[in-house]
Amino acid sequence: MSTVVITSYGLGHHDTPQALRPVIVNTLPLRNPPADPAVRERLTRLTGRDPAVRAYVLATPGAQQLIAQAVDRIRQRLGPGQVDVHVYCRGGRHRSVAVAEEIASRLRAQGITVDVVHRHITRPLLPPKGAQ
Repeated sequence: MSTVVITSYGLGHHDTPQALRPVIVNTLPLRNPPADPAVRERLTRLTGRDPAVRAYVLATPGAQQLIAQAVDRIRQRLGPGQVDVHVYCRGGRHRSVAVAEEIASRLRAQGITVDVVHRHITRPLLPPKGAQ
């Protein structure tokens, strides 16, 4: 049976992971704590591993469908060897982490072996988009 390796990362770090034919999950359309003045102060310094951030991101309209579709695509790739999954957002600390953890949780609940790597979770916050 396959091992699934999920890597979350931020496009803004210009350090995209490499893999042959990964399942790609784009979380950019989901709500991002640093971009929301209502939660920026409270959630920005946390990460997608924090329950409050995870709940915030996963409550975005369309998030559950995005995750379900990713799980389905991953399951279709299962077989001998490793299945690489790349989950990205802009900074790699909030949306991609929350979604990667949720995908991993759902796969593990189905008895699938999953490793998760958060490539940019400890990197400093990126400046707001468009700021120099």
